[in-house]
Amino acid sequence: MKKLSIIIVNYNVKHFLRQCLDSVERAIKDIDADVYVVDNHSRDDSVTFLKPRYPNVNFIESNHNLGFARANNIAIRQSESEYVLLLNPDTIVGEHVLKNVLLFMDEHSDAGGAGVRMLKSYGESALESRRGLPTPLTAFYKMSGLCRMFPQSRRFGKYYMGYLPWDTPQKIEVISGAFCMLRRSVLDKIGLIDEDFFMYGEDIDLSYRIIKNGYNNYYVPEKILHYKGESTQKSSFRYVHVFYEAMLIFFRKHYSHTGLLITTPVRCAIYAKAAFTLLKMNIAKLKKSLGIFSSKGDYIPHYLFIGNSSVIEKCRVIAREKGLIARFYEGNSETIPDGHHSLSSLITPNHPTFIVYSTNDFSYETILNLFSLNPDPMILIATYDDKTCTIITQDETIIGNV
Repeated sequence: MKKLSIIIVNYNVKHFLRQCLDSVERAIKDIDADVYVVDNHSRDDSVTFLKPRYPNVNFIESNHNLGFARANNIAIRQSESEYVLLLNPDTIVGEHVLKNVLLFMDEHSDAGGAGVRMLKSYGESALESRRGLPTPLTAFYKMSGLCRMFPQSRRFGKYYMGYLPWDTPQKIEVISGAFCMLRRSVLDKIGLIDEDFFMYGEDIDLSYRIIKNGYNNYYVPEKILHYKGESTQKSSFRYVHVFYEAMLIFFRKHYSHTGLLITTPVRCAIYAKAAFTLLKMNIAKLKKSLGIFSSKGDYIPHYLFIGNSSVIEKCRVIAREKGLIARFYEGNSETIPDGHHSLSSLITPNHPTFIVYSTNDFSYETILNLFSLNPDPMILIATYDDKTCTIITQDETIIGNV
């Protein structure tokens, strides 16, 4: 039996997935692990593109978009391992993350599952890294804005558990499906992911069932990058329908017994929130069709490339061919251990700048640590892969011809 099976569900994000698989390859170097990619009928030739590049990965090609829950279950049933990791394709995993999380799970027999410290695209810790169960009251505090107003409150801030420290392991209630480490024996006891959830909400349901069966869920302060939704389309009616329908499924499943006085306001709030979200989307689309943009949207991003001399030479060619506003600095993790923090003279103040680190010269772990030191929404993570001459940012993939 393997120690770990890593399961990634993909849908039309082959370049994000390639980067994710590269980081996973490094992270499982000393672990007896296997990797499964379940492709949900992508239209971007994901499997054709990736299969020759990753011969050791088990690719499962679906003829339909099965949704997140069902696709994960297919791979879970095929795998044989002590632990199972559900991982989003739009993530980067630090080199020691999996080893350290597995060690934590081995040392805590009460742990049914564990999540990690997810970073946003500029290095700030994502609130979704630690969440409380959306009980009717907790959901009300979240949707009414009280959670945002009092994030440190144990009552009003329960949804994101903002009263917990970031740098030590903590018991939490909900593990994000973007990185969800699960003990196989617990899955065997509680059952697999509920396939009534097409996408969203299944991680909440799974986390709740783990707790109800006498186990604990933990937050472990190991860092990963989560582009947060690059693997999904969040600007469509379908997204709104699927997301808020998942909330209703969860409440019907776990809180229908609480009575109409409690469930009715929550359901009304969910419908109202969905309607408001759709209204905002339609206004944004109307403004775009009329050529109305915010000043922030008019910014053309700058790029700062950091890597060895060979990488910099290639990046200069790419920047010239693609018309990028770019600066360049030769170095690696040994010659500039402070990374972009020591290159402030090359970064335009108050202007969006992608710091493009060569993954040949900086480990993924180093890149994530550098960005988490002093997060700035205007200074964003990007990577350059010398094998494929590919630059990946939160917004786009740039492929060079060098």
